[in-house]
Amino acid sequence: MKRILLSIGVIISIISCTNKTTHSNSVENNTRSGFSIDKNLDYCHQQALRSLNEVGDTTMIPRNILNGEHHWNLRNVEISEWTLGFWPGILWYVYESSKDEKIKKSAIHYTDLLQPLTILPAYDHDLGFQIFCSYGNAYRLTGKEEYKQIILNAADTLATLFNPKVGTILSWPREIEPNNWPHNTIMDNMINLEMLYWAARNGGSKDLYDIATKHAEVTMQYGFREDGGNYHVAVYDTISGNFIKGVTHQGYADSTLWARGQAWAIYGYTFVYRETKDKKFLRFAEKVTDLYLSRLPENEYVPYWDFDAPNIPDEPRDASAAAIVASALLELSGLEDNPEKAETYKEAAIKMIEELSTDKYQSREQNPAFLLHSTGHRPNKSEVDASINYADYYYIEALLRLKKGL
Repeated sequence: MKRILLSIGVIISIISCTNKTTHSNSVENNTRSGFSIDKNLDYCHQQALRSLNEVGDTTMIPRNILNGEHHWNLRNVEISEWTLGFWPGILWYVYESSKDEKIKKSAIHYTDLLQPLTILPAYDHDLGFQIFCSYGNAYRLTGKEEYKQIILNAADTLATLFNPKVGTILSWPREIEPNNWPHNTIMDNMINLEMLYWAARNGGSKDLYDIATKHAEVTMQYGFREDGGNYHVAVYDTISGNFIKGVTHQGYADSTLWARGQAWAIYGYTFVYRETKDKKFLRFAEKVTDLYLSRLPENEYVPYWDFDAPNIPDEPRDASAAAIVASALLELSGLEDNPEKAETYKEAAIKMIEELSTDKYQSREQNPAFLLHSTGHRPNKSEVDASINYADYYYIEALLRLKKGL
């Protein structure tokens, strides 16, 4: 795996990560080569306060700050806006770190705004992003039973999109006719399975566990090329249940490695293994991770938006992919049964977090977000080289996981 594997001998004396409870020197001392977890968590706290001072407790949700802009673009609370859960989730993470009651009050406010989404029929698969990132963290930190019931209700609603003939959850009902995608399942959908697993463990139907696991199995079989690279969209026939084709939507081409799609796969199969303890999912998480790591730019840990985009090195980066993968690898390293891979994944995650925490990627005085240089939908020329709420969400999640030694 290129430079990452070669560094194992150097890092053994620095970091040990064979299980979730083992802390690296970076975590124990909270610094390594000048990097401080607490300093960067405090940075997130101050940026969140700055954002709240600008937008207040509005009824709209901060989504992005485009290249050259300095303030959040806000979105209405509508079922079609897939990123709604990240902003309240960010605030819950900031509260977890800072214990700032002002942040908690705003986290409650923005979480409660999403409650209407849970009583509507499923619009698409994004209900997991919307509800589990917000209410999931709210319940974890408060234990409020109302929040728990909302998550359970949302899981049941998401499950209505499951097609047993195909074995996956329908992602985009709206794309069935325009693109002739009878049953489409996108790689992002892997992340929503976590809400189903959680619900099955916390009073929901045990069928939710089976739905999530079946979805992961079918996606593992058809949502990837032989080398472990992802298709953004897998298209299936609704009558036979057969796989029709794999295509891209936000990547460069059907055959290229879209960075954030691969990040979703790494994150998703990590928690699928955590929930099922089935080693086939661990082996697959390793496969998609090893491909991602092997394709990173030399001595850099933030990928281009697509590893095969034609104009590298003049292509946009995607900090959101790096943040997602960093968070995932901190967990994967603790689940590993291979000590060498555990060390490799933990060290790679730390390098990703350190790079994201530099002047190049932190927003700092430029705007009140946490990170710069994410890419949303490059083919559509949407949110290119921008600050985006989900990049911030997974960045602070990664910092907290690193602090906890996960």
